[in-house]
Amino acid sequence: MTADITAAKAALAHLDLVDAETPVRAASRDFFWYSPVLKARLDHVTADFVVRPRTEAEVIEVLKACYQHDVPVTTRGAGTGNYGQAMPFEGGCVLHLNRMTEVREIAPGRVVVEPGCLLKDLDAACGETGQEIRMFSSTWATATIGGFIAGGSGGVGSVTWGSLRDLGNIIRLRVVTMEAEPRVLDFTGEELARVSHAYGTNGIITEIEMPLAPAYDWVDIFVASEDFGAAMALADDLANEDGLLIKLASVYEAPTAHAYFQRVRPHASESDHLVGLMVAPHSMDGFVTFLARRPGVRMIYRSDDHNWPRGPGPVFEYGWNHTTLRALKVDPSITYLQVRYGFPDHRALVEEIRDTFPGECIQHLEAIRAHGKVGFAGLTLVKFSTEERLDEIIRIHEEKGAMVFNPHRYTLEEGGRQTVDDVQLAFKREADPKGLLNPGKMIAWDDPDWAYERMYAYPRMQAAE
Repeated sequence: MTADITAAKAALAHLDLVDAETPVRAASRDFFWYSPVLKARLDHVTADFVVRPRTEAEVIEVLKACYQHDVPVTTRGAGTGNYGQAMPFEGGCVLHLNRMTEVREIAPGRVVVEPGCLLKDLDAACGETGQEIRMFSSTWATATIGGFIAGGSGGVGSVTWGSLRDLGNIIRLRVVTMEAEPRVLDFTGEELARVSHAYGTNGIITEIEMPLAPAYDWVDIFVASEDFGAAMALADDLANEDGLLIKLASVYEAPTAHAYFQRVRPHASESDHLVGLMVAPHSMDGFVTFLARRPGVRMIYRSDDHNWPRGPGPVFEYGWNHTTLRALKVDPSITYLQVRYGFPDHRALVEEIRDTFPGECIQHLEAIRAHGKVGFAGLTLVKFSTEERLDEIIRIHEEKGAMVFNPHRYTLEEGGRQTVDDVQLAFKREADPKGLLNPGKMIAWDDPDWAYERMYAYPRMQAAE
């Protein structure tokens, strides 16, 4: 197929269409530069034009015109993802959903919202009813709910509610297909797996129904310890305290707090390991009692009672991938890994990995619940030297039993379990018969026999140059 860009632009000229070089390039990028591996490969990628639909009807119009003229379509939220998910490898159209922001309904325990709504705005709207979203990314202030569903896996709140794709964490998704006559489908239950965390490769999400939880004025806390094991145990044990409600339990190995957290640095030494917490107000008495039982730890900050000349801001903005961002601002050679340390051997495995890469891999852990058990999601800071060494570090992690979700790969399969998701592939064949949605991100569509022995190189990526 040869894309007829001129014809597609003419058909869509009455919509909010942009084709000037600078804004198109800006809308063609996400946070892929967290990875030096991806930066070297993706820095040139850009679309031909951008369309910002305001309604589902306009989404359908864009998809129909692009289908007719064989133009690839890459969907975008705020572009805060880190893996090149929202980058248009074959050029074409970027479908920017930041105009679709309506919060359509808030009811007890649930909310219906359009995909372009920022997480912070959604939380604020729900807060007016005494409710809040269960989980969100650390980019809460700038990320969209649609981007979170299509590209995220968990975040702040996962210590209580688990991962985004766990049963009950998404109620319903409304999806538009890319066919000659696009269809509008509502997915619930088992069907949700077709499009959640699919990078927009097999359908465009136009409406989301999510569960809510009671809202709290969470107390932000930093606890310091000179013993890493004590810090890790504190986060793990607190997450398992059934009577104490928390929304975040992050662990930062020294010297992360002193070296990379500028507002925390005056209150933490180079040898201090840090634990970042969000605790519900009604659980604070119990938390203080819990903390008093643990030797060698000290609370250095609590947001409801502190005398810091300058507060640190929200504690969750030090966790998840904000940790990597803060480190990168100080040391551009830093990159990261995403690692899963599963119950029941998670603490021992973290210690083994830590002993294997002293000074080269700095532990950053997020307590996360899976099937009723608490383990750790690791977003390890890595001092990058070469791509070959990075691959070796990943291999050693896997040999020791740590599961790596590789953030230095841009495809669905390589960034996950290195296996084909048959459910998502089957729906792509049905909903995107020409393969025009976010091309290059689903290996199984392009090369079903790929063996994952080396990084997948999408053969048509250079078409975007």
